[in-house]
Amino acid sequence: MLGVLNKVFDPNKRDLKRFEKMADQIEALASDFAALSDEELQGKTPDLMERYQKGETLDALLVEAFATVREASKRVLGMFPFRVQIMGAISLHEGNISEMKTGEGKTLTSTLSVYLNALSKKGVHVVTVNEYLASRDAEEMGKLFRWLGLSVGLNLNSLTKEEKREAYASDITYSTNNELGFDYLRDNMVLYKEEMVQRELNYAVIDEVDSILIDEARTPLIISGQAAKAAQLYMQANAFTRVLTKDTDYTYDETTKGVMLTEDGIEKVEKAFGIENLFDMNHVRLNHAINQALKAQVTMHRDVDYVVQDGEVIIVDQFTGRLMKGRRYSDGLHQAIEAKEALEVQNESMTMATITFQNYFRMYKKLSGMTGTAKTEEEEFRNIYNMNVISIPTNKPIIRDDRVDLIYATIAGKYKAVGDDIAERHKKGQPVLVGTVAIETSEIISDYLTKKGIKHSVLNAKNHAFEAEIILNAGQKGAVTIATNMAGRGTDIKLGEGVREVGGLAVLGTERHESRRIDNQLRGRSGRQGDPGVTQFYLSLEDELMRRFGSDAMRNMMGKLGMDDSQPLQSRMVTRSVESAQKRVEGNNFDARKRLLQYDDVLRQQREIIYKERMEVIETDDMRALVEKMIDSTVDRMVAVHTAEEKQENWHLKSLADTIAANLLPENTITEADLQNKSQEEITELIKTKITAHYDEKEAELTPERMREFEKVVLLRSIDSKWIDHIDAMDQLRQGIHLRAYGQTDPLREYQNEGFNMFEAMVESIEEDVAKYAMKAEIRNNLERQEVAKGQAINPKEDGPPAKKKKEPARKSVEIGRNDACPCGSGKKYKNCHGAAAL
Repeated sequence: MLGVLNKVFDPNKRDLKRFEKMADQIEALASDFAALSDEELQGKTPDLMERYQKGETLDALLVEAFATVREASKRVLGMFPFRVQIMGAISLHEGNISEMKTGEGKTLTSTLSVYLNALSKKGVHVVTVNEYLASRDAEEMGKLFRWLGLSVGLNLNSLTKEEKREAYASDITYSTNNELGFDYLRDNMVLYKEEMVQRELNYAVIDEVDSILIDEARTPLIISGQAAKAAQLYMQANAFTRVLTKDTDYTYDETTKGVMLTEDGIEKVEKAFGIENLFDMNHVRLNHAINQALKAQVTMHRDVDYVVQDGEVIIVDQFTGRLMKGRRYSDGLHQAIEAKEALEVQNESMTMATITFQNYFRMYKKLSGMTGTAKTEEEEFRNIYNMNVISIPTNKPIIRDDRVDLIYATIAGKYKAVGDDIAERHKKGQPVLVGTVAIETSEIISDYLTKKGIKHSVLNAKNHAFEAEIILNAGQKGAVTIATNMAGRGTDIKLGEGVREVGGLAVLGTERHESRRIDNQLRGRSGRQGDPGVTQFYLSLEDELMRRFGSDAMRNMMGKLGMDDSQPLQSRMVTRSVESAQKRVEGNNFDARKRLLQYDDVLRQQREIIYKERMEVIETDDMRALVEKMIDSTVDRMVAVHTAEEKQENWHLKSLADTIAANLLPENTITEADLQNKSQEEITELIKTKITAHYDEKEAELTPERMREFEKVVLLRSIDSKWIDHIDAMDQLRQGIHLRAYGQTDPLREYQNEGFNMFEAMVESIEEDVAKYAMKAEIRNNLERQEVAKGQAINPKEDGPPAKKKKEPARKSVEIGRNDACPCGSGKKYKNCHGAAAL
C-alpha cells in the first residue's frame, strides 16, 4: 500500500513533470536563438541584467536565460545541453540537489543556473572539492561565461589578498570549500575593512555536494595560534597505555569503535602517576592524554587511518583515500599517534577561529548542489540544509549489469578471487577498475597482479599527483586501475576503442563501505551515458563491516553447507542484510552529525553576535557611543556589587572609590566622602558625570580623530583576545560535558546553559576591559591596530603546526591566587575581577 502511495504522491515525480514543462518552453526557443548573430546573442546578457534591475525576478527570466546559455554553449564549447541537463539546472536554480549519474554532464548543467543567478551581480560561487577541479572548470566553463559578458574569478590558496578580492568581486567565482570557509574566518579577523576579500554570501552551487556537506560535515575549519606545551605528557601517556590489556584495563566496542578505561585501568593510572583521583579537575589534561593515547593504540591503524612518511603522520581520508598532507587530527589525537609511532610530538595549537561547513554554507541566501549519489542522505539534506534531492533521469537508459555480492569465508580467499577475476578480464582486453577501502588492500591486490605480470596503475593516495590523468585512461582496452575509494572523483571515465565489444568497464569492489553512497559512487563509474558495464562486490566474513554487524549466523550456515573459499556464497538475502547494516551505520553517522550541529549552533549564535559587533567597530567612524555604553555597564555593575546590602551603613563605599580610581578615573577624582549619603542612582550618576568630563578632557588633549582611532584599537584588541579565550573555554567545556549524562542531565542542555553564561561573562569582561583601557591607558604611540595573535589556517582533520611564540622579557611580579581577594579592593575574588578582565 505504501509503495502505491509513494508512486502517486512522489514529490520527485511532481517536480520532474514541472521541470519538463519548463524544458519544453526553453527547447521551443532553440531555433529562434540559433538564428541570432553572435553580437545579438551576447547582447542578451546586458538586456536580461537591465530587466532584473527594473524588477523582474530571476524566475521570470529563467526560460530566456537558459535558452541563451544553451545556444552560447553550442557555439563556444561545442556542447548543446540535453533536456535532462536543462531539468537538472532548473532544480539547481530552485535551491535543490540535482542527483545526476556519472557522465551525465553535471559541469555543463551547472552553467545554466550559474549564468541566470549571476545576472543579479550579487555573486555566484561554484564550489569544488579540490583546486585541480576548480581550475579546470574555471578555465573550460569560463570561456562560455566570458563570451556572454560575465566576469569569472578563480580563488586559490596561493593568491594574495588583492587577487582574492578581485576573484570574489567577479560575477562567478570558482573555489574549493576549504578556501571559502577560511576566507570567511580571516575576513572576521581583519583590522581594516579594506583587508576583507569576500562579499555577502549570495548563491552557491556545490559540485560533489555529498562529499562536502556530508563527508566533511564533522571536521571544522580552524585558524590556529600559539600552543600549549604538552608533548611530554603524550609520550608518558603512550608509554603507559602500551602495558594495558584489553577487557582487564579497558574495553573496546567494535560496533561504535569506543574505547574506555575500566575500574582496574583507572586504578593503574592513579598508581602509575601517583595521584589520588584521575577525575579531579587538576588532572583534566592527564585524563585527556591517557584517553587519546588509548584511542591511538586501539582504534587508529597504520596504513588504514594514517601513513607515516618522512617522520610525519599523514592522515588518510576515509572517504576518498587521499593522503591529507598538512592536516592534523584535532583534540590531541594527532599527538597521541605521533607518540605511538615514536615520532617527534608537535605541540597542540590554540584555536583562534573555527566554523563547520554545515554552518558556513547555511549562511548563503540560496544553496544548491550536484552529485551522482545523494538520495540515501535525503533526510539529512532536507533537515539540516533545507534542500530537497531531485533525481534527474539519465539521457540514455542504464544497461550496466550490477551483480549480486560474492561472499567468501576468509579475506585471503576473497583477494585470490578478485585477482583471478582481474586476470581473466584483462586477458580479453576488458578494462578493470578495482575499488578498495584502505591503502593496505590496494597494495595487496597490486602485489598479486605484479606476480601475475599484469600491468596496472595504483591510485592509493600515496601517488595521486597524476590522479585525474590515470582515471581518464581507466576505460582504455586492457587497462587495470586500483583506486582507493573514489580517488579521481569528478573525472569522467570514457571507454576506449573496442571496449564496448568486450563488455565495457568492469568495476570490482573489494569490500562494502559503511556508507551505501560510497558504494554507489564506485558502481556509477561504469555504464555512463548508456555504455555497457559490469559491477561486482567481493566480501568476506572477516571484513570489518561484516564483523561489526553479525556474520556469525552466515559463518555457521556456510560451515553447515560445507562451503569453503572455492565456493562463494551468492545470496540476495545476504546482500540485503549488508545493506541493512550500512543503513544502521548511516543512521548513527547522521545522528552524530546532527548532534555536532546542535552543539556547534551554540557557538554559531555567539560567533554571529561577536562578528557583527566586530564589523560594526571596523565600519563605523565614531565608536564613542559604544565605548560609553560599555563604560556605563561597567559602572552599573561596580556600584551594584559595592551597594548590594540593604542598609547603607553596610555599603563598601571606600572600596568602590578605590575601584573607580584603579580602573576608570585619576586618583581622588571621586572619594569616599563624595559617595556618602547618596542613593545607588545618585552614586551611579555622579560617577558617570565625572567619567564623561574626563573623557572629554582626554579627547580634547588628543584630538577627536586620534581618539576615534584609539577607541577602535581598544575595542578590537579586547574583543579579539576575549573571543579567542572564550573559544578555547567552550572547547574545554565541550570535551567534558558528556560526563554530565552520568548525573541524569542532558549534556546538550547543560552545554547550552553554561555556554550562554560563559558568553555573558565574556561580554562583561570585554566591557570592563574596554572601560579600563579607554579611561586609564596613556596614549602615546599605541594607536596602531594590532593582531592579538598570529593565526594559521588549518585544513579539516587537523590541528596544524603552532606559531612560534616570541620570548618576552622576565618581569618580577607578586603571585595572586585565583581565589584571593582582588588587590584593586573591589571585594571580589581575583578570578572574578581583574583575573578575568586582564588582557
